[in-house]
Amino acid sequence: MIRFALRNMFQNKIRLTISVGGVALALLLILSLDAIFTGVEQRLTVYINNSGADIFVAQSGVRNMHMASSSLPVTTIRDVEAVPGVAAVTPILYLSNMLVTGDERNLAYIIGLPEEAELGVPWRISSGSSFPGKDEAIIDRNVAEESGVNLGDKVKILGKDFEVTGLSEETSSLVNSIAFISIDDFAMLRGGTDTISFLLVKVKEGESPQFVAERIEAQVKDVTAQTSAVFAATERQVVKDMSTDVITIMNLIGFLIGLAVMGLTVYTATLSRKREYGVLKALGARNGQLYRAVLSQALLSVAFGFVIALAITLLLSAVIPLLGLSMVLEVSAASLVKVGSFSVVIAGIAAILPIRQIAGLDPAMVFRGR
Repeated sequence: MIRFALRNMFQNKIRLTISVGGVALALLLILSLDAIFTGVEQRLTVYINNSGADIFVAQSGVRNMHMASSSLPVTTIRDVEAVPGVAAVTPILYLSNMLVTGDERNLAYIIGLPEEAELGVPWRISSGSSFPGKDEAIIDRNVAEESGVNLGDKVKILGKDFEVTGLSEETSSLVNSIAFISIDDFAMLRGGTDTISFLLVKVKEGESPQFVAERIEAQVKDVTAQTSAVFAATERQVVKDMSTDVITIMNLIGFLIGLAVMGLTVYTATLSRKREYGVLKALGARNGQLYRAVLSQALLSVAFGFVIALAITLLLSAVIPLLGLSMVLEVSAASLVKVGSFSVVIAGIAAILPIRQIAGLDPAMVFRGR
């Protein structure tokens, strides 16, 4: 029956192109929406993931950076350094604020770095210096290009003009970007040098970050210590909670479009071959065999469409970053499993109506010329 389904599909190349192409476009919509959201998630935690820190220490109760504020006394640095298993500690100041370039305003994570910081520094520089000095800033290359800013130009951060001395890569998303200035400039603008925002901790070789984080919370008062993995997961969850309704609606629309397109193409393709199914029934084929033929055709259409949609999505994920856009597409295994499962369900549902018509097919119609 699979051989018959393949022959049935490939007999008319135009119908095959339309049916498989429609399925591919529907699945491309679902895959690309998931890839865009996953890419946004990855870029939102890109600083955490590339900080080099094993543990993030924040004010008690603070478990993420997005839309959060943390304030720790500078004495916490010494207290954390004294915890067994801690190899290095880098304090940073952090604030979500506007990066003003000319007439444009871009939301950015502003990171204040101490001199010779070991952790939390820009991890990839496309041009210029890799560390901000006094009155200097490192901003994202995409943001600079979109705003017409070059090395040596001025940008306004926290109300003060900074000279752009470095351009970083992989530090922007659809939501925001990351800008680096010195911790001294940050403290002066904020009006105090007695507090810091977060501590980035590197553990000693052979130590478990989770165990060291627990030690920090047990020995240092009024702090929350989390491994970088947990800290990043919490950050992503915050974004999911803020946009779940929008993403759910978008995916539901894509799902319904896919269901309608697949149902229509499978239904039309099956009915256009009623005479062939009638011949099979006249030759003694049972309804179960015909059911398998129709289901095989539906599943094959979805399989071909899925492969095409995935190939286009992967191509877009490779091409879009080359265009200098802040958008990133990231195809995840979870997305493939979800879309693949939905596709199988859709194919099964789409085959129900034609199958019911095939069940009542009169073999004699073939010989009456109907």
